[in-house]
Amino acid sequence: MSLPASTLRAVLRTPTNLRPLLLLQHRLGLQSSPRNPSSSTASYHSYDHPAPAPYPPAETAILSAALAHVPTTGFTRTALTTGLREAGYPEISLNLFPKGAFELVRYHLVTQRTQLNTRVQFPDHDSAAPISVGRKVRSLILARLRGNADAGVVGRWQEAVALMSLAENIPASLKELSLLADEMWFLAGDVSVDSSWYTKRASLAGVYAATELFQSTDQSTDFRDTEQFLDRRLEELRTVGGAVSGTIEWMGFQGGAMVNLLRSKGVRI
Repeated sequence: MSLPASTLRAVLRTPTNLRPLLLLQHRLGLQSSPRNPSSSTASYHSYDHPAPAPYPPAETAILSAALAHVPTTGFTRTALTTGLREAGYPEISLNLFPKGAFELVRYHLVTQRTQLNTRVQFPDHDSAAPISVGRKVRSLILARLRGNADAGVVGRWQEAVALMSLAENIPASLKELSLLADEMWFLAGDVSVDSSWYTKRASLAGVYAATELFQSTDQSTDFRDTEQFLDRRLEELRTVGGAVSGTIEWMGFQGGAMVNLLRSKGVRI
């Protein structure tokens, strides 16, 4: 895969632990960027033509039943087998989920992302009081985080992070995070096609991942501390957002901070 010179420079200046996300943004961008609107595999959805269901009916029934047990049993094989029995499928059906408990994590990520456009509604562009793209992005991040709370998985999220950090699960985890950033920018109405297209999405992915991790440790009422944490991260990003070099340096700092926090919680990464 050849990279444009501007993207290659950005990748080389990015800390090594964040390069996969930036490269993934480039690869997905070839499919979903506004510069390629005719791609049949575009990740941007159409309100007139909703995307097909991400999972077949049998897998949906099993995983949705299993997810209801995550608050009590965690992202575990136990939750998966319990969901299997409740959905009325034989135990051999576990073969549908070769990655075990990680399949539960991915199901939660995918369904929360695909439902985001129904959780947040913005006024039309012609509204007397239009909402800025930045405020929309903030609302979308908070809505997605509320999805974790509504599903009862916040207290179990560090287990999810541990599963996502396993080498065999990292590509799928990064892809889903990248698609979430894509979806948020799309729903926020961002239509820019300049050279910052990739770094903006990688930066948003970093903000979201850091805030979601913070939420897993938040004991405040209604996750108020998480909301304040998000506002600080967005303000930092707004401050450095005018320069690609500043954005990449900020991404590297956030990535290192996330890794240190994970390790302090006993997550092996």
